[in-house]
Amino acid sequence: MIETETSVDPIWPGDTDWEGLAARAVSAALAVSAQGSLAQARFTVSISVHFGSDDEIQALNRDYRDKDKPTNVLSFPMIDPDDFAALANTDDGEVLLGDIMLAFETCAREAEEKGIALLAHATHLVAHGMLHLLGHDHIEEADAGIMEALEVKALANLGIDNPY
Repeated sequence: MIETETSVDPIWPGDTDWEGLAARAVSAALAVSAQGSLAQARFTVSISVHFGSDDEIQALNRDYRDKDKPTNVLSFPMIDPDDFAALANTDDGEVLLGDIMLAFETCAREAEEKGIALLAHATHLVAHGMLHLLGHDHIEEADAGIMEALEVKALANLGIDNPY
């Protein structure tokens, strides 16, 4: 079972179901990944999604990545990808997969620059963050291609156009 815990800073528009958006994006990314079977696990897989501000994300980016600037999304995995196979032996309880953090001002600016809805961009970034929690990265070009293809597939399953 997947459990998405969501917190939303008041800076994010109040007329949107950010909790539902986060849960759908997390589930869509998981479904297209090699770890998709976690959705049917006997234990609860917990993911935290926080819709925060640029200031908050900048502080985290500075403290954890030595980059003193805001970024659109940060992911903090709590499980090493090499340990996913061992999860099959877990019978019950809860596994904390990690945290995903989005920065409002950066996300809103990027959405406007791309000419897309903030909801579509935020959905993309949550799915992107979830793939990071599942062990994907985009440092090497080949890995970036794999990750982007998974993002495109997850978003298509949610009715969102290719962001690339």
